Amino acid sequence: MTATASSSPTASSAPTGASAASPTARDQAHARRTLVLLFATLMIVMLLASLSQMVLSSALPTLVGELDGVEHLSWVITAYLLASTVTMPIYGKVSDLVGRKPMLIAAVVLFVVGSVLGGLATDMTALITARAVQGLGGGGLMVLSQAAIADVVPARERGKYMGILGGVFALSSVAGPLLGGWFTEGPGWRWTFWMNVPLGLLAIVAILVLMRIPRPELTARPRIDALGMALLAAATTGAVLIATWGGSQYAWNSAEIIGLAIGTVVVSILFFLVERRASEPVIPLRLFADRNFVLATVAGLLVSVAMFGAIGYLPTYFQMSVGASATEAGLLMIPMMASLLLTSIITGTMISRSGRYKRLPIVGTAILAGGLVGLSSVTVDTPVAVVCAWMAVIGIGLGTSMQVMTLVVQNSFAHREVGTATAAHNFFRQVGGSLGSAVVGSVFVTRLGDLLAERLPAAPGEGGTGSLTPALVQELPDALRIPIIESYNDALMPIFLVIAPLAVAAVIALLFIVERPLSTSIEHEIPAESLAEGQLLLTEEDDVATAPRGARN
Repeated sequence: MTATASSSPTASSAPTGASAASPTARDQAHARRTLVLLFATLMIVMLLASLSQMVLSSALPTLVGELDGVEHLSWVITAYLLASTVTMPIYGKVSDLVGRKPMLIAAVVLFVVGSVLGGLATDMTALITARAVQGLGGGGLMVLSQAAIADVVPARERGKYMGILGGVFALSSVAGPLLGGWFTEGPGWRWTFWMNVPLGLLAIVAILVLMRIPRPELTARPRIDALGMALLAAATTGAVLIATWGGSQYAWNSAEIIGLAIGTVVVSILFFLVERRASEPVIPLRLFADRNFVLATVAGLLVSVAMFGAIGYLPTYFQMSVGASATEAGLLMIPMMASLLLTSIITGTMISRSGRYKRLPIVGTAILAGGLVGLSSVTVDTPVAVVCAWMAVIGIGLGTSMQVMTLVVQNSFAHREVGTATAAHNFFRQVGGSLGSAVVGSVFVTRLGDLLAERLPAAPGEGGTGSLTPALVQELPDALRIPIIESYNDALMPIFLVIAPLAVAAVIALLFIVERPLSTSIEHEIPAESLAEGQLLLTEEDDVATAPRGARN
């Protein structure tokens, strides 16, 4: 026995005396309280995912210096992105089949295990492995949070809620580097990992106790596309390895890179063939028949390259080139994240009020391109205030565009496919982030090594340039310190000029999106036993009102 949750106007068209169709004030109060509890849970999950990423950014220069592995710096970021990218579609598809709640708990548990391994790491290999395990869990945190919102909030109202969660990301992006700096200069960088343990336990308790969303109705045993998932993981890994190793560890025309490229193409073709025949494909090919999905996903992928490149390496730049402490580097990220926070909330509210959304990401990505061009002009003599101003411009561009692309995708599909579509969109965005981070990191490290060898033939310290830490660089005499900080600046900043055309390409893609009316209802089948437990339903009101407990058609 099932009941249909709907926010269509017909849901309340029954006569006044029909109490079963007329929610009482008490019922609506309960439903709104359930919604508040759900969002409290999702905010804790988002905090866990985003705070961990940004805390590590401030600790990264000291961390790789102490572990003598600056040449592997990019892999600390890339390992997490790669693992989370591979698992995103898996979380989305499986959660559509078995429910968000168990998958979210599994994601948090994996994330905490990876954090424990990171806290215990004694060398770069152990650290990179820990980051990969973190990524296996992190891939589900963002996707499942977004899908859970789509389970209970109509698209017309979803913008402001997505804006709030985007605000959590921006807030943690400010607080994270500050905490990272405090940990690095105080109890030690390992606490950037240990802090996730209590946060993760809190998130698990919140999911178990507070999370009340409809469970999918299972008419048969779910069929998992295991072969498709394995092929997807192999193809994604191959693409990221090509971007990471090409031109740095191996020449682009080397046997290793050519072999990886051929293998990646072959596996990708096999994945396509398997998905055509799978009964429950991890990424259904029919998604690509939707114009808005393709355009929003392409634009999201392009923008992600810029976002991960800018956010991932700027704290390192501030510490090594500007001479900021880890805490000060966190403070200097505030302009970008504050502008992202403000514009994210404003954008969501504007969409909820007007129902219009097409122009916002177009304007946002154009602003992002301008910010990247401005940032590429930075030299060692540029005032820090100017650098922060360009970062604020980038934040405005990201805050006005990223969340809207997810909304466009979710509004293009029926509720039963929201998790899969959201995960597929995030997967390709994360591929962009992984490739962007890998390419930026690879180019940055290669250029940095060349510049240091050219300007500083005799590297200071016993460990050479691989063991350079911000503290060590600031203690060096000017004859050594200035070439090092100039090398960090000249290795990183010109890369942003190369990235800027990608934002322009995203603008072009977004111009062709068809602005469809945002849905004001959610219709899905919910098992009757879920309703009896007080799980959330939606009624006709556009402002996310919900139906009474136990309501049945």
